[in-house]
Amino acid sequence: MPVGRGRCVSSKPVLAEGETTRTATARVPIRLGVDDTTGEIIDRAVLTDRIGWCVDLVSDMAIRLVVEHWNADDLGLLGSGQDSAGDKLPSNAWMALRRLGWTVNPAVKVNDRIVRMAQEQAGRTLRSACWRAALTSAILSSWPDDPHHRTGAEWDAVRAAAPGGKYLPSNVVKGRTRQIARFAAGHGRRPVDVFELEPAPRTARMLLLSAVDQQQASIERSAIEPDKAGLRLQLPLRPDPRTYKDWAWVALPIILPATVPAHAILHLPTLRLVNGTVRADLSFTQTVPIAHRSGHTVALGVDWGLNTLLSAGAVRLDDKGVITALGAGGQYRAAGILAKQHRLRRLGETLHTKHDHYTRLIAGRADHPLAVKQATLAAEIGHVANRRSNLNGALAASAARWTVDQAIATSATVIYLEDLRSLEATGMGRTLNTLLSQQVRGAIGNHIRHLAAEVGIAVVTVPARGTSKHCPLCLTPLRHSKAPDRPTVAGWKWALCPNPDCRWQGDRDQGAWRRIAARGLAHQSKTVTDRATGAMTIRAIDAAMEATAILTTPTTAVDRSKTGPTVSRSSCPAPRRRGAPSPARPHGRTGQRPEGHAPTGRTLPRAAHRNQDVSTISTPTDRHTPRGAALGAGFHLHTHATPPRWEPIPPIPHPRDHTGSLN
Repeated sequence: MPVGRGRCVSSKPVLAEGETTRTATARVPIRLGVDDTTGEIIDRAVLTDRIGWCVDLVSDMAIRLVVEHWNADDLGLLGSGQDSAGDKLPSNAWMALRRLGWTVNPAVKVNDRIVRMAQEQAGRTLRSACWRAALTSAILSSWPDDPHHRTGAEWDAVRAAAPGGKYLPSNVVKGRTRQIARFAAGHGRRPVDVFELEPAPRTARMLLLSAVDQQQASIERSAIEPDKAGLRLQLPLRPDPRTYKDWAWVALPIILPATVPAHAILHLPTLRLVNGTVRADLSFTQTVPIAHRSGHTVALGVDWGLNTLLSAGAVRLDDKGVITALGAGGQYRAAGILAKQHRLRRLGETLHTKHDHYTRLIAGRADHPLAVKQATLAAEIGHVANRRSNLNGALAASAARWTVDQAIATSATVIYLEDLRSLEATGMGRTLNTLLSQQVRGAIGNHIRHLAAEVGIAVVTVPARGTSKHCPLCLTPLRHSKAPDRPTVAGWKWALCPNPDCRWQGDRDQGAWRRIAARGLAHQSKTVTDRATGAMTIRAIDAAMEATAILTTPTTAVDRSKTGPTVSRSSCPAPRRRGAPSPARPHGRTGQRPEGHAPTGRTLPRAAHRNQDVSTISTPTDRHTPRGAALGAGFHLHTHATPPRWEPIPPIPHPRDHTGSLN
């Protein structure tokens, strides 16, 4: 099955006014190849072996490079961004390593592009370690008297010493401090630097084709079928190639997913081996609308919750600076998914406990009778971890899609998220601490940025302090209770404003998204963009701007003056009926089908009708029957997204849809 040549995709996209470029990645499986010389089809097993041989060659050289230069002098030189002559190092990692003279001699016959991939992978690994080394040195130089509780002066000292420490999340500093404290407890002293604290980092088994040119790999999109592309790559014919004749060109057909637009520019992918299958992380560049930092009038505020994963709603800023809410907002509930996640977590903890117990009993003996059980437990632990990862990924993608859809439906140009990077689950009890720690806020935020960039919607993080504490209408500290019908019972779910002139009350999360959206619109002139990641954030709260971040309840006076005679209405109106006529009465003794619109077939069970708590769902009274999975519900059977109730545009009635009384 030869791969046809098409147009070259190495050119840059043409930008129109108000457009910018966006680079994303799509994961594509590769199941077969074609020998470029003989046209012979290479099946998946042989292709996996040949790519695996190439991966082993690259990984071996990358590991040697990392281990050789895992020291303070070399890492400091690489982190400085300058070579020994004082010239600036190139941005490409493999070029920077060659400028410094860091190379590796392969043990077999490979071309220079294979060495280049190894240098690129090792350079990226060492460059990422430069930041960890600088952070570790900053914490060691400003070590506190009590590692568990820093004072204000000690926090200022460590932030001043750390790279970018002014806006560094506190949980990053605390995590590295705990790592150093564990080392000190085991060795009786603190480590000298990160090279004593950590071993040399491992390198992933992959092929970074982005570091090579057409002498090693090339990719082209089919001119006839835009959803197909061809990747040409040189692969070894044996695990230890001795001459260049042991390398041959292979054509790999790629079927592009629907997420890759037809006008996107394709780039050389990264090849990985996952469970015996070749996966290509295919990057592509497309044109998207520019997302602006300021100048927004309609914004979507998103609040994180525990039982209700996301609560979101839109607000509008008018010309006079008045902020009003657009509708009641919506909620994304995932209690069933989170309950399953916690069950898998408890199962994983149990398996880890058994595995550790077997390890102590075996004591390193390979012929121990429990060695087989230990291996079985290790495999089961991996399966449970994969299930948890897949569930988290599906939940993050679904929640992000719902959030961006809310922004599109309300014509919002910006999404304001709480900045919860420094949130630590402490002081709330063992169960609640664990539930908070298991949430996937970071993954949801990344997915939201990814999807919002396609439609030109900006995603900005705002400080979370006080968003659930103060009233969204008057900024008065709220009084929280367990429920609206139990205002004297202590709790956190329901909020009531004690201000007699306001008296706003509502769900805590519903008030929080109003505060987040209003705070973002009031502080949008202070939005900054991170140069490294491109993420937008509001780093600090201004007191004067915060005083204007209040919502105003719109007062619409309804004219109830009588303009004509009162229309008489029947006391017993006929029920609503559909506009389609009833079918003709069939022949025989069977009756006529009713005209009502209620379905008579069996419907899917609604998970919202069941009792779903934080960590459990109701126990069925009969044996488990997976009706949802059998009918195709699957993941979404346990996920409920409240549709928004927006006011602006009422639905247009169908000409045959009569909604009144038939009288």
